[in-house]
Amino acid sequence: MLTLLRKNIVLIGLMLCFVCLAYANHFRNGFHFDDSHAIVDNPYIRSLKNIPRFFTDAGTFSVLPANRTYRPVVSVSLALDYWLAGGLQPLYFQASTFFWYLLQLILIYALFRRICDLTYPGRGTLNQWIPLFAASLYGLHPAIAETVNYVIQRGEVYSTLGVVGGMALYAWAPRVRRIGLYLLPVAVGQLSKPPALVFPVILLTYILLFEESHFFLAMKRSAPAFVLAGAAGVLSIAMTPQAYNPGAASPYAYRLTQPLVSLRYFRTFFIPDRLTVDTDHSALSGLFQDGAWLGFLFVMALVLVAIRCSKRPEWRPAAFGLWWFLIALVPTAVFPLAEIENDHRMFFPFIGLALAVCWPVAVWLYHHAPLTPAAHFSVVSGCVVVLLALALGTTQRNEVWHSEETLWADAALKSPGSGRVLMNYGLTQMAKGEYQRALDYFERAEVLAPGYATLEINLGVVNGALNRNRDAAGHFARAIQLAPDQAISHFFYGRWLREHRSPEAVAELRQAIALNPDYLDARYLLMEEAAERGDWNAVRTEAAGTLDRFPSDASALALLRRAQSAETDGPQTAGDYLNLSLSYYRSGQFPQAIAAAGEALRLDPRFAEAYNNIAASYQSMGRWEEGIAAARQALKLKPDFQLARNNLAWGEEQKRKAGERQASSNALSVHHQANPEYR
Repeated sequence: MLTLLRKNIVLIGLMLCFVCLAYANHFRNGFHFDDSHAIVDNPYIRSLKNIPRFFTDAGTFSVLPANRTYRPVVSVSLALDYWLAGGLQPLYFQASTFFWYLLQLILIYALFRRICDLTYPGRGTLNQWIPLFAASLYGLHPAIAETVNYVIQRGEVYSTLGVVGGMALYAWAPRVRRIGLYLLPVAVGQLSKPPALVFPVILLTYILLFEESHFFLAMKRSAPAFVLAGAAGVLSIAMTPQAYNPGAASPYAYRLTQPLVSLRYFRTFFIPDRLTVDTDHSALSGLFQDGAWLGFLFVMALVLVAIRCSKRPEWRPAAFGLWWFLIALVPTAVFPLAEIENDHRMFFPFIGLALAVCWPVAVWLYHHAPLTPAAHFSVVSGCVVVLLALALGTTQRNEVWHSEETLWADAALKSPGSGRVLMNYGLTQMAKGEYQRALDYFERAEVLAPGYATLEINLGVVNGALNRNRDAAGHFARAIQLAPDQAISHFFYGRWLREHRSPEAVAELRQAIALNPDYLDARYLLMEEAAERGDWNAVRTEAAGTLDRFPSDASALALLRRAQSAETDGPQTAGDYLNLSLSYYRSGQFPQAIAAAGEALRLDPRFAEAYNNIAASYQSMGRWEEGIAAARQALKLKPDFQLARNNLAWGEEQKRKAGERQASSNALSVHHQANPEYR
């Protein structure tokens, strides 16, 4: 195989350059969707010391128990990227995935070239260009961009790479089959994502079509692959935590819908106009609902075509491609998942489909070569136009994946019936401070997805930002009612309570930590809350507990050093005096809180948070004018300071009510003077 690659290095280089140009605008794309719990918030990938643990504890894959599955190779790669980048720098993660994707394209070319040589031996030029076009067709397809851009879906890349690598080694290096060398990349792929478990079936199909037509002899040759897949499957099941929840509401409805989903995927190969990060299609409950029967008809027709092609030697590459497409769809069709379809599920099956679609043209070329100059120009021009169109589509999909707002704006246009899509687009608006616009989208989502705990949390957050505190409290309570065992519900409720100076915040944060000890946001907020109260003993205790679990956690180490410094030296910085002010405030010592905040302002006259503490303290004493003046000063220094804006609104409202009460009292006094008989 190495000899083949060296002889075709120019052609392969041409393909890779073309692919790199199409993906040139994707390297700065950020983290999205499931990247949050598996990468951004996952403390385990922040230390290379956890690498051995990735292979023994699937709980390290995600901070969400329901999403924890056994994919140790993916976790190892994420930890390495985090280490190389020195943090969460998307460029490193995107470049890492893309490198392995390019290697996969090289191996796809090698596999397709071997199939061409076996089918039409001695046709050198065509046997170079046909597999090159088929590999490029796959490599530039916009549907593939969904997986390449989605960092956590590198598991799809690794598992597919393992299958393609194993097939290429088996096809090109028959002498090493006895020692099972071809199974090494397969094993890595199977430790990345379950779809690689279908490798032995694909291998058996290859052997039957191109090497050994006797079924039992073909089974004997592929037996080691079946043994490996069985062992990997048992290991995956044994290592997957019981808390893992694939999320399918009805396994029957899910499986009933999958043939129609296969038809949609097949259509997307030819018309990739409905690509979206999240679909609004739902599972079907009956065979005659929304054309579900068409899916079964399509699968049966495709099977019949594959069988017919399998019987004719010159059409066996097309048969192999169709069988690959169908086999690669089986894992996600049989195992019920939360989403009935996902664009990244096309990544693996489309390899076979690329070969099958190209093969009719290849047969025509084999039969009519050498071509006339006019025919040659037409074929080359047609191929170039197709690849350019696909490259343009891929570039556009890369732009869609650039940010959360661009991604979910695109999804909202294509999946308007999905409550989750509308909610996620609303989140992008809330992040910009467009709270009313975010609320509008959340309320639209609520109609489509009632009883969605995460949506209730977001409704609580946005209502809090809009000072609708009663509504906010109701939504947080509803979220906890819907998902009492989810740490995230208690964390956001605790965060909101803390913003409103409620002592109940600590209990909610502790509940979040008890439910999910790996949820570091709750730990950080609990430590900050203790620091604000000046309870440095509590800070040290919480920091020590965090460091016991994550010894290299930078935030816990920083808070621990801060606690040690504060206990030894007393307040030294403006931040220290601010924390002392908050501690006084929480204990009801409002004059002392104002004095400590004044010391903070002496050290840092532009410390908006200190002015906000003064405002809150004055308002707690009923001194509305002084409180309003301090809140305005805080907003003058920091216009987007939401807490100060809340305090200003509260102070102005209370001042107005106090004025109304005084006016009412004055009116009553005048009335009594005019009507002494009522005394």
